[in-house]
Amino acid sequence: MTPASITKNNVNEKKAVLSKDIVEHEFIADFTTENKLAKHAIQVHKFGGSSLATAKCIKRVVEIIRENCQLNDIVVVSANGKNTDGLFAIYSLAEQVIATPAKQTSDQLSQAIAELAQQQEQLITELLNTNNTKQLLHLLSKDIEQLTRWLAGDIVQHHNDILALGEVWSARLLSALLNEQVCPSNSIDARDFLVIDNEQSCAVDSAISAAQLRQRRQFGKLAVITGYISKDSRGKSCTLGRNGSDYSATIIAALVAAGNVTLWTDVDGIYSADPRVVPNARKLHRLPNGVAKELGRLGNPVLHAKTLLPLINPLSEHHTHLHVASSFDAQVVGTEIGKFGQIAKQELSVTYLNDLLLVQSVSFIGEAAAKAKAEFSPICIDDQQGFMVITQAQQKPLSQWLASHDVDITFKPVAIIATVGHKVAGRGDIKARFKRSLKTAKPLNIVGSENNHSVIAILPEPCSIELLNTVHHDMTKDARHIGLVVAGMGNIGERFLELLPAQLNKVYALENLHLVGLLSSKKALINNDGIDVNQARSLFAQDAQSYDGEQLISWLSHHPYDELIVVDITPSEDFSLLYEQLFALGIHVIGANKWAASSSTEHYNNLVNTADSNNSLWLGNTTVGAGLPINYAIDDLRQSGDSISELSGIFSGTLSWLFETYDGSSKFSELLLNALAQGITEPDPREDLSGRDVQRKLLILARKSGFELDLADIDCQNLVPEALQSLSTRDFLARADELDDYFATALSDANDKGACIRYVARFQHNETTGTNSKVKTKISAKVSLEVLPQSDAFANLTPCDNIFQINSHWYQDNPLIIRGPGAGRDVTAGGLHSDLVKICQQLAHKKNQVKIKGIN
Repeated sequence: MTPASITKNNVNEKKAVLSKDIVEHEFIADFTTENKLAKHAIQVHKFGGSSLATAKCIKRVVEIIRENCQLNDIVVVSANGKNTDGLFAIYSLAEQVIATPAKQTSDQLSQAIAELAQQQEQLITELLNTNNTKQLLHLLSKDIEQLTRWLAGDIVQHHNDILALGEVWSARLLSALLNEQVCPSNSIDARDFLVIDNEQSCAVDSAISAAQLRQRRQFGKLAVITGYISKDSRGKSCTLGRNGSDYSATIIAALVAAGNVTLWTDVDGIYSADPRVVPNARKLHRLPNGVAKELGRLGNPVLHAKTLLPLINPLSEHHTHLHVASSFDAQVVGTEIGKFGQIAKQELSVTYLNDLLLVQSVSFIGEAAAKAKAEFSPICIDDQQGFMVITQAQQKPLSQWLASHDVDITFKPVAIIATVGHKVAGRGDIKARFKRSLKTAKPLNIVGSENNHSVIAILPEPCSIELLNTVHHDMTKDARHIGLVVAGMGNIGERFLELLPAQLNKVYALENLHLVGLLSSKKALINNDGIDVNQARSLFAQDAQSYDGEQLISWLSHHPYDELIVVDITPSEDFSLLYEQLFALGIHVIGANKWAASSSTEHYNNLVNTADSNNSLWLGNTTVGAGLPINYAIDDLRQSGDSISELSGIFSGTLSWLFETYDGSSKFSELLLNALAQGITEPDPREDLSGRDVQRKLLILARKSGFELDLADIDCQNLVPEALQSLSTRDFLARADELDDYFATALSDANDKGACIRYVARFQHNETTGTNSKVKTKISAKVSLEVLPQSDAFANLTPCDNIFQINSHWYQDNPLIIRGPGAGRDVTAGGLHSDLVKICQQLAHKKNQVKIKGIN
């Protein structure tokens, strides 16, 4: 999605690979080498070991590739399941055999090799056809023979070759399966193109690597590349460190200038804390590059420390975005990492690391500290007080390095806990809150990181789960981000937007609400980084672009917010038909639109059930009575245990004005045309006089009261004579005087009785007990012109007022009455804002269940 708007190119831009038949006709034409742009930007998809652990998992991956990849994309794979761990164990056993030969250890080694081979054989035979099974089993057998020879010889020389086998097997198997079921594919050993300087720095020779990758990729075939492994300039096998497949994916993305990298893993994104130990951790939908890099450096369980390095090039105009998604639930929107605006920069998270060392030395003071920092890249350093925090693995090399300086050094076991966010080290309010949250932990020191994206507390004891949860709660309790989409840019919509800036400033519940979408019937402005509420209308006029329902749903399916609220201020039945899809996506709706709430019983019940099952909130106080709290009152009575027996009143501001004003001194048609000129009626006054609007409002309130009925169950008196009903608006207005005799007679008859005429809605529910003790239920509902005594509650209203009368078990003899303006841009916009505040208050207490398969 572009920051400015919905465009046709944004929606479903990437088509599925689907099948070999389609490949020949469609996708081969899209495949080009990097020196020539393909039709779509290259995407890199990386699948972790847990995503490829079993035959079932691999089949799931194949479907993800089918739905998300093109032929010019690249797939990067880890070893299947725990294969790399198995190879590490085999290497360790081989070392033991060499050091102290013993039959028991030798037998254990042989058994471990056999078990590893058996696991791989099982995957091959479960997934592939006969021919491919035979071929891959033969290759596997040769690899096991080679492994056995390496283990019997100089194993140190072949250490990385041994560890590389897991990735080679994984790429080979997935490529063979894709060839069978999806599209032409070839597996590529990354050691055939990826050149680094050494395993310590892993600096990539980009020119050579990119050129060799171009040679290895085959025209018209989807490349499946091994992660984790590479070679150095001497041709020796190297690894990129544990979890290095993520790093491989981003290196490859940089080599081919990919548009996106997706890390398919066993969690559906990056969270504000480790969700295994912090149940209230929330997904971070968007993270700026620098913040994500800092999270990886400080122990985030999903992000490898070096993963983002190839994607962050301040000198390059090309920007690759990184996505983290779950292969176990591919439809769930994950986390995107890249360049974003201010909203994404407000995200906060908390991370920790135990088993660290606090090192104190004069060599860490002043200018000398720069050398130590360059050599060891510490967790944090303070060149004023002369200390830095390192991992335990760095203790020995650091001691040796300082020995040459002949200085004293002290080591102290410590842990760290950090708040991470965009430039948080420079924010006094964040640092103060962080310090308060740590009052019981008594940190040794609190320092800001060099990049300013974290504030780090050094703890004298390991960070406990209790402390992590406490700090996380204190730091992120206000961090939930809610996106707001306003549909309807007419009179009421404009007034809603005019009121929005002041509401955001004064209502605490709206503190984390962001206007991100504006829609008219034909144009849309969507901006993930937020739309300036003070310039909303002018920005819409300037930047909105054409859209359709499919494009809108596509964006709403992938919005980057904790919650999304759509405010429907349209009169459109077509837009109301999107509600079911919105609810299915967990999106909340505030509707002034009456169509959905007054649709058929089957459709209405389906909407309610869909909203409930997806925890979507649906408020519609302004569908009836503009800003009057009639819906709230009915909800409150029912939730409190009351039961409603009658609903009645005057529900139309237009008909209220007409019949409160009509006294016979002028003709009814003249009064009607006057009301039209003032904008009191609809452009076609028959919309008001038909009673259909009142009929729908009565249906909405009856359903709110717990009754199941349809529009056809409500008798509706149309005040327009049949002869005038099918005319054009112009012809109807020209013949409006044909209404005069009917209303003059009705008014005269009422005056003779000392009464008045009013258009009234009535709903009654009666229960009676028959002779057989069975309870009989009778429902009556109608909207019609009635003759009322002047003393009636409905007789003397301020023109345009609505009045609602509720009879219930609690309000029998003295009914509850709600009265006030039932129309007008201010009261209706105010009613929508009331719903907005209520929905945000409810969402503030919402707890999202974190679902994870596990974290590698």
